[in-house]
Amino acid sequence: MPLSEKQPLLPTSRSDIRSPYTLVIHGGAGTMSKKNSTPEQIAAYHAGLRKALEAGYAVLQAGGEAMDAAVAAVSVLEDNPLFNAGKGAVFNVAGKNELETSIMLSRPPASHPIIPSSRRGFGLTLLTRTRNPSQMARALYLSPDVAPHVYMSGFDAESIGESLGQVLVDPSYFYTEARWKEHRRGMGFPDDSDGTALDMYPTGTVGAVALDVRGCICAVTSTGGRTNKLVGRIGDTPTMGTGFWAEEWETRGFISRTWNRVTGRSNVRAIGVSGTGDGDYFIRQATASTISHRVKFLGESIEAAASIAVNDLAKDGGVGGVIVLDNEGNVTLPLNCEGMYRGVIREDGEPKTAIFRDDVL
Repeated sequence: MPLSEKQPLLPTSRSDIRSPYTLVIHGGAGTMSKKNSTPEQIAAYHAGLRKALEAGYAVLQAGGEAMDAAVAAVSVLEDNPLFNAGKGAVFNVAGKNELETSIMLSRPPASHPIIPSSRRGFGLTLLTRTRNPSQMARALYLSPDVAPHVYMSGFDAESIGESLGQVLVDPSYFYTEARWKEHRRGMGFPDDSDGTALDMYPTGTVGAVALDVRGCICAVTSTGGRTNKLVGRIGDTPTMGTGFWAEEWETRGFISRTWNRVTGRSNVRAIGVSGTGDGDYFIRQATASTISHRVKFLGESIEAAASIAVNDLAKDGGVGGVIVLDNEGNVTLPLNCEGMYRGVIREDGEPKTAIFRDDVL
């Protein structure tokens, strides 16, 4: 092979069908509107989304893992104070930051064959010192010897992560003036705002779902939670099946399997979901796993399943949206509010982003 041709970093999957690597992201949802935002604000959010997409794409384009691509994308959003995660996390009623995150894979990563298929993912909540929560979730997921559970919180989880090389910071790192003003205004304190519109600041979470060439899908989600949430409140972001999900299964039935063979499709189906919005409603409706199970058991398309789930949230008063990706590279990004920061990048390397409901990717 000529030196100019790139070889995959990892071997291909057990399937000989190459998947079209794809990355889809969200940066929160809410009631943002075009009339209350400036061109400069809109441009800044598009730039932030593109930077996240490009970071994840670099991993996938080099033949890397879906897990690493999703974490790379989310880490960029965590470092960007415009988004409600990491540096831009919102404050709770006590004026503190309590961060949450999660990771879930449709199959164990090829780079870590010792991870059992039953170890589906990992959730973390009540983090107060973790600079990049998504990286912490990845580290603990890959370390079943020291973190054999599926869900951990607080000081002890962060201490384990630090022993694995994760970076902890002083809680003051998470402070941003805009989020502090948002907190004070929500608590009814005198408005010390300088008149800068805060309507563009997203609520909800940030997240990424990546598909690598081996057909593995990984969903990674990260958030500061709800503005002025009660101390100790846990949302959907770290709670498996509600704000995130990933799984794969084999197609059953002679006709379906024969048709797949004729059309060159894999008998393995996989899906990844990450949600953003009012997490209490996502929890009540198990939104993420419901989408996957509608595809798996009812045979619905990801577009139909996700649209139904998002509409069901709205019926109960839940605001938000989801990003969904399957192992054929199909993407859907439904929302039931005025806007959701979102983007997708495919093998051609062109990042496509959108903010408002009527934006077209």
